[in-house]
Amino acid sequence: MLQQTQVTTVIPYFERFIERFPDIPSLAAAEQDEVMPYWAGLGYYARARNLHRCARVLMEQYDGHFPPRSIDIAELPGIGRSTAAAIAAFSYGERSPIMDGNVKRVFARYFGVHGQPGMRAVEQRLWALAERALELAPGDLDMAAYTQGLMDLGSQVCTRSKPACDSCPLSELCVARRLGQQNMLPTPRPKRAVPERSCAMLILVSEEHLLMERQADTGIWGGLWSLPRFDSAETLVAACRPKGIQITDKARMASFTHTFTHFRLLIEPWLIHSPQRIEAEGNQAWIPMESLRDMGMPAPVRSLVDSLPQLSCAPVGNG
Repeated sequence: MLQQTQVTTVIPYFERFIERFPDIPSLAAAEQDEVMPYWAGLGYYARARNLHRCARVLMEQYDGHFPPRSIDIAELPGIGRSTAAAIAAFSYGERSPIMDGNVKRVFARYFGVHGQPGMRAVEQRLWALAERALELAPGDLDMAAYTQGLMDLGSQVCTRSKPACDSCPLSELCVARRLGQQNMLPTPRPKRAVPERSCAMLILVSEEHLLMERQADTGIWGGLWSLPRFDSAETLVAACRPKGIQITDKARMASFTHTFTHFRLLIEPWLIHSPQRIEAEGNQAWIPMESLRDMGMPAPVRSLVDSLPQLSCAPVGNG
């Protein structure tokens, strides 16, 4: 959960998740649709799908336990080199370096490494420094404490802006501090214009049911349930017409924008009350209103669904 998401945001999600899935067997035994509601709102939903797959692999191949070597842990779904090393360090004391975003910042500043950390050559340089630091460390190094200390140093002291250099235990030999380059390192990415996309969402209500559509496992909302989504309002209207649903401008709701990491999505919702339920197609399903609260939905869809009792729109009959 802490990959791509801040600690303060993660804590309540983590507590709910662990209460529902307290161990690997309980997570592996669950269906994906049971897991996704506990991740809805955190974004980067492939993380949840991989976590679920990982639990099942651990049950099938490792009797419900993580293997002791980071090289084997890194082969599990959704786990990269740094996360694998952290798991091995905390669980088995393996002497392997980590390199998450916070630790990259610590090493870039301490050793004066210029260049964007995401660039392959720069990342390899940082990994080499992390490996060398462990080679020079005492043989009885407490790997759990060392690993946690590096992460805490990056998240609480060597912060992205306004680092607390005066209280940093590494400040005496830090290249960035000596040269006054704390705000220059790590080298920031050049700012790029955030692209904008748009879509129209169909909120089709009938007989206390709402038409929902399960998203494919790939894509921005993979594995979640969403309202049927169309490229434009014209496409939405055209898709409804053959089903006997005539839509007027009264069904159009206020548009709003949802911001992702790499783009902004302008959403135009259309609310339709239909006296008859049309046939659900493909991954669509009519969901009872009382069941909606238990479904995994992306944040903007959840916001729309939760506001349904307060919405009003002139009914539009099948025509």
